[in-house]
Amino acid sequence: MSSTRTRRRVAAAGLAGLAVLAAGCRGGGEDPGDGGGGEGGIATDVGVTSEACPEAVNPDNGCIYLGTLSDLTVGPFAPAGPVIVAGQEAFWQRVNEDGGIGGYDINVTEYVRDNQYNPQVANQVYQEIKPDILALAQTLGSPPTAAIVEDLEAEKIVAAPAGWTSLYLFQDAILESGPTYCAEAMNGVDYAVETNNAESVMAVHYAGDYGGDAAAGAKVAADANGIDFANVETTAGTDNQASAVAAIVEQQPDVVVVSTGPADMATIVGQSVAAGFTGKFLGSSPTWNVALLQSPAAPALQASYQLLGPWAPFDSDSPGHEAMRAGAEAAGATPNEFFLAGWAWSYPLKAALEAAAENGDLTREGLYEAASGLSSVDYEGILPDGSGDYADGGDSAAVRVTQLSSPDPTASTGISVTEADLEGSTAEGYEFTGPCYEDVEL
Repeated sequence: MSSTRTRRRVAAAGLAGLAVLAAGCRGGGEDPGDGGGGEGGIATDVGVTSEACPEAVNPDNGCIYLGTLSDLTVGPFAPAGPVIVAGQEAFWQRVNEDGGIGGYDINVTEYVRDNQYNPQVANQVYQEIKPDILALAQTLGSPPTAAIVEDLEAEKIVAAPAGWTSLYLFQDAILESGPTYCAEAMNGVDYAVETNNAESVMAVHYAGDYGGDAAAGAKVAADANGIDFANVETTAGTDNQASAVAAIVEQQPDVVVVSTGPADMATIVGQSVAAGFTGKFLGSSPTWNVALLQSPAAPALQASYQLLGPWAPFDSDSPGHEAMRAGAEAAGATPNEFFLAGWAWSYPLKAALEAAAENGDLTREGLYEAASGLSSVDYEGILPDGSGDYADGGDSAAVRVTQLSSPDPTASTGISVTEADLEGSTAEGYEFTGPCYEDVEL
């Protein structure tokens, strides 16, 4: 069975009626973790208990357990994974301090597992925690998520991804946030053409539905603008970037769209500039880490690199950013863009849980149906109004606005906005009928 699905068109009012009817058909006196009634008559099954969460903020509430699968030790995003986890923990701590959801606190600490950015490991640890969780607060990485998504769909387990592949636009179980790698690459290339008169672009990227998605977007925008396009795949590891650097230096494109991990991006930029490359680099969302400003590549990054981000950086002014910074301070966390990502990725799951609770159905199926019926999510200004439309198909769900930022040693996370709310003509007019990396031939 293909992991690509078309989002169903669901009427929210109809879902609410069905959920209430379903709740009325369930027993009310059983253990809520075994399909019985929950708090206030809410139907529950897996991952929800009438007993309070460990170290509960609200000891009179029940507990909703959410799992986390992140890159915590050895994968290319191991420096980011723990920070993303900290961001989501701060987000749900705020939710609990505000009273929880439907008479339940949310626990995101009990079932945190290391997927090592490895599909086989991801599936193994997912199977270990699956019997105990209602949903996934995080699944990091496109390849690891692809390894479990068919089971997520079969079991009606909703998941918040730590990633931006356009594949997520077409998977009902996945609650993605922000523009895809594909859309942000389109915006980056349009920007380079319009502001720097770029006549050639090269995509340097990991294989698969992270790097391949960004490369596809760059190709679509290059074709739309009538400029040359070159495609270079690379593998993770700072010792593995020599071929990519050689291709950049030899071909001298005007702009390079890099879609790797932060350390590999810094290696590519630093070594290319040292070898005489004078063009510009645009990095996909996961390429930035504030620690890079302390690396030998820092001068090259400040001169030649900009970040294509899904939302404005850590220091930005929105109610969501303000709440996130307060959460980071309360948690004793150092400012980091991945902390912001963990926070921002949590909004759709919160909205789905609230909708399911209001419908009287916090079973897996009830949450799945509530998530599929969301037509918008309140990101408190972190994403544009209208983001989080999961009810009307993949093209409607696609956010097309990108924030372009530059290294800034005075900013708390080393990055600040250069051009806000970029939406080039390519992304604006593109119809998402399937994942970019499948639909576009590189």
